[in-house]
Formats: sequence, structure tokens, C-alpha cells
Amino acid sequence: MILYIAEKPSLGRAIADVLPKPLKKGDGFITSANGDCVSWCIGHLLEQVEPDGYDAAYKSWKFDHLPIVPSEWKMRPKPKTRSQLSVLKKLVKQARQIVNAGDPDREGQLLVDEVIAYLGVKGDKLAQTQRLLISDLNPKAVKRALGMLRSNKEFVPLSTSALARARADWLYGMNMTRAYTLQGRKVGYQGVLSVGRVQTPLLGLVVRRDKEIANFVSRPFYEVHAQLTTESQEQFSAKWQPSEACRPYMDEDGRVLAKGLAENVVGRISDQPAKVVDLQSKDKQQAAPLPYNLSALQIDASKRFGMSAKQVLDICQALYEKHKLLTYPRSDSRYLPQDQFALAPKVIEAVLTGANELVDGKPQPDSSIKSKAWNDKKVDAHHAIVPTEKVADLSKLNPSERQLYLQVARQYLAQFYPPYRYHETQVDIEIAKGRFRTKAKQQQALGWKVLWPQKQADDLAESGQSAEAMQTLPPLTIGQELHSGDAQLVEKHTQAPKPFTDATLLSAMTGINRYVTDPEIRKILKDTDGLGTEATRAGIIELLFKRQFIVRQGKSIVATEVGIGLIDSLPSSATTPDMTALWESHLDAISRKEAKYQSFMVPLEETLHQLIAQAGAQLPTALQGVSVPPAKKRFFTKKRSTKKAAKRRS
Repeated sequence: MILYIAEKPSLGRAIADVLPKPLKKGDGFITSANGDCVSWCIGHLLEQVEPDGYDAAYKSWKFDHLPIVPSEWKMRPKPKTRSQLSVLKKLVKQARQIVNAGDPDREGQLLVDEVIAYLGVKGDKLAQTQRLLISDLNPKAVKRALGMLRSNKEFVPLSTSALARARADWLYGMNMTRAYTLQGRKVGYQGVLSVGRVQTPLLGLVVRRDKEIANFVSRPFYEVHAQLTTESQEQFSAKWQPSEACRPYMDEDGRVLAKGLAENVVGRISDQPAKVVDLQSKDKQQAAPLPYNLSALQIDASKRFGMSAKQVLDICQALYEKHKLLTYPRSDSRYLPQDQFALAPKVIEAVLTGANELVDGKPQPDSSIKSKAWNDKKVDAHHAIVPTEKVADLSKLNPSERQLYLQVARQYLAQFYPPYRYHETQVDIEIAKGRFRTKAKQQQALGWKVLWPQKQADDLAESGQSAEAMQTLPPLTIGQELHSGDAQLVEKHTQAPKPFTDATLLSAMTGINRYVTDPEIRKILKDTDGLGTEATRAGIIELLFKRQFIVRQGKSIVATEVGIGLIDSLPSSATTPDMTALWESHLDAISRKEAKYQSFMVPLEETLHQLIAQAGAQLPTALQGVSVPPAKKRFFTKKRSTKKAAKRRS
């Protein structure tokens, strides 16, 4: 028989539903009419052994034990799901062939691979194991996926990357948490100080942002606007572009801080001749935004609907598993495989049948248009989040599910509209040997933007362009003479950075190179390198809330006293994203067959020894006098669990 091992029961049932009927349900598996069998994991069936599983002495937390680094890694069955592992053990022995049907990402790959390895599958059976990639639970899509099985050996690098990440998290988190918790007790802090490879640098971002805001002192800066008139009395304005000679009077962002300098410019250019010295005018176009990956959807949903990262993930999971309206949500790709382009007419039809409001009164999408989203080179185990071929009954969705479905569907439909086209003009003008500049943008065709009535205004606001960028310019030519009338001195004030929100914190995690301080590390990172993975980012943010290192103040996310104290007690290498961003980049390289497991783990272990030595050499005095936050809802949690236990016993 062929044994399909799915990541969870819902995926297992979706596979079984397209196998030959009748189906026979067993305890933890389903058998088809031809004898093939589908079984499943229930999330991770295995877990890393705790330190005392390697040595009983490690049950007590002692600094001289650290760092604990296993010479041979061990896994153990999770107690709650041990029975399902026993089911798989019997089925694996009976199977002539195994198919890994884990979710289409590195975590799903490892989750099933580690079970296969733990159950001792070797030799030809292991070599012949195949991989089934399912991103849409509707029967037609599952059947297509069954027709495109690949060798599981192709995905060994993906599994190795996930394994390295899991072991790195265990090594770093367990050792650093023990070290700083023990040191914290010496200064009177009695709580557990959880330190993580990803969570701590993320907390560091919040703490540093809070301190920047607290210490911020607003400074005035000055702009000069020339009021220009043509011979035919047409008027427009242009802004002064300070020269290099003004650099000593400017800040790092190029803003003039000296009022006297700006006043001098106003006096020099008022009632003076001016000349157009440069004019760049060109037609431009902007392609439709790519379909969503999880982080991009979480960021947009936070901005538009105020949803947290976890809420978005949970809602998308329901739209994928329960309603079967979206493809696999835990994706980091914004691209689609070429062969899915042939499905576009059916997907578009399904979307317009169920959610015609997206195009009501607007031009219809053209399924012959092929955007840059279809790119096999940028798709591996999973692809962008898009609607399925199933027609949505919006009345059966709750308001949040409806919002996210429409958001994803609109982004998909945008792939079948022409580019947004506009004409952009930039004019440089010389007045009294000073340079002034203005820009104008003239819309020519909305293209895909027709789907977003307010998107043009949103884009303008988000890009930080000023109102002058949208002014209408009269016809101009290089060398044209103008007149500069009364110049305007504009005083503005520098603004404090804004506190993090769900959207900006996720944005920071997905583009972490912006926050890396080491220029050498920044050179190595790509714009898309991030902290954590699509599947883990929401959980990491929620973990910081759960441990009461951060709290919400309205839409803002700020650090607590404990969070600040922890960051102030750790070495900067543990609180900045530099080190872990480099590790994430290395893990990604492993998944792409560009790096080896040992080249990642050996330096990590060396760094860990250094960090533990640093921890032992200095007391975390920043936590002196800090109280352990009271546990939230401890009584109710215990009460509920007691009721569940009583129900199980009965």
C-alpha cells in the first residue's frame, strides 16, 4: 500500500476524499478501496528532549552546567499524541511506499520527515519516499497535486534548514534563559527571564524605539519655497535644494537647521529672475502589487482593519481549512507557478460569482494578462496566498473572514489589469545661483488601481510626498526665463519616531536589514531577509505579550519595565538583530543548497560559549528592584483545565 502522512487530520481527510471509494475509517487513519492509506500527525508528534533527558543533573538549574550542548540529539514522543505515533508506526511497517504530505513549508517538511526518521525508515523505502505539496484543500486541487508527486529527497535541504533552526532555538533559548534567570536571582529578580534567538532581538527593537521616543527633543528646521511666474502669468512653486556648502548647517537627513541661512536665501531670491536649468519629463507605469504572502497580508490587515498578526493567521487558517476559499496561508512567497496561470479563468469566475462587489461598476479583469507574479524560479514548496476555485458564500463568513477573503481576492484580481500609467515631470530652476526643484504627476490610466478607489491617496500619504508634488505645472522648457516673486520661509519641526504597531513590528521583522547596525552584516542580507518565518512571526509577537515583556497602549506596542530591564541586562549582540538576522540568512541558504548544516551549527555553538561567559561575568543590575509581573488569569486557566480533566475522567 501507499501511505500518505499528512501534517494534520484536516489535510488527511482532504487527501482521502479524492482516493478510490468506498473509504474505511480507522482509528487515526483512513483506508481507500484500493488499499492505499492516509494517516496524519497532529502537529509535532515529537519534541526535543529536555536537558535532564541527557543528564539527570541538568534538572537543577546551575550556572556551571552551561552551556548544555548535546553530543547526540534526541527526540521523544509528545505524551498527548503518543497513540497517533503508534498508529503511524504500524502503518509505516505495512507500507510499500511512503508519501510525505506535510504542509508546503519547511516546518511541514521537517514535521513529517522527523517522524519517518524516528520510526526507522531506511534503505529503498526511504529513498523512494515521495513528497505531496497541497496548498488548496478543494478536491480538484488535491487531485492535481496527487498527479505531481516529487521525490522527497529534493526537499532534504528544506528539512535540514528547519532542523537547524529548531536545534538553534533549543540551544540558544534554553542556555541563555537559564543563565540570565540564575543571574537575575542574584540581584533579587525571582521570575524566569526568557531569552530567545528571535524574540529577544525583537524585544530589543521595541525597547530602543521607546527610549528614542522618551529621549527625543524636537528641533525646528526650515524650508524655502520660491513662488514662480511665467511670462504668461502662470504660477507654481518650487522648493530650495541646499548645496554642499550648506552641509554644516543641516542634519543627517538633509534638513536645514539654521534659520538665518534660510532667511538669507529668502532675501536673495525674492523679486529675482529665474531660469529653468533642467527638465525631466517621462511617461511611467507601475505594475500591480504582487499577491500576498502571510506577512504582507498581516501588515495590510493591521493597517486597514486593526487586526493583530495572530488574528490574521487564525482567520486565514479558517479560510483555508474550514471554508476552503484560500490557498495555504503560511507562505513566504508572493509568486505563483506558471502552470497555475491556466487556472486563472476559473479562479476569476469563482471570485466574481461570490464577490462581484470587487468589480461592480468597474472594468472586468482580463484573464489573458500575465503579470510578473507567475515565476517558477521564485516558487518552491509553496506559493502566494490566492483564492481557490470555490465560489465564496460571503453570508457564511464572519465579518473578519469576509474582510480578509476580499482583501486577498482583490490582490489576485489586480494581476489581470493593465499597469497604472502616469506622466511625471521634474523641473530644476536656478535663482540667484541657488537650485530649486518641483515635481508634478499627471495620471493617465488607472489600470489595476481601479480596484482601490482610495489607493492613490493612500500611496501619496504613505510615501511621504508633499502636496506640491501633485501641483499642475505650466508648459516649461529648458532655458525658459521665469520670475521669482515673494519667497516663503516655512518652519517645521522634527517629529519623534512613532511607537511600534502590529503592522510596523511585522514590517521590521520581514525587512530586518533596516535595523542591522553592522554594515558588513547588512551587505550580506537581502531586502527580504527577516527575523523568524511566516509561520512563527505572529507567535513570537504573542509570546512577548504572554511573558509581559510588551503591552498594548491603544494601537501602540511598548515595552514593560521587565522587558526594558532584560534588554538593558543583556549584551548588545543578544538584543540587536545583527547576529540572528545573519543566522536566518544562513538558514535560508541551507534550504537553497547554498550552505551546510555544520557551517551554521559550529559557529553558533562557539558564539553560545562566549555569550554564557559574558552572562557569568556581569550581574543584571538593570533588573534590581523590578518586580515579577502578576500572572494573568492564572486562576481561571487552572479552573478551566480542572474542569476539562474532570470531564475526561468521567
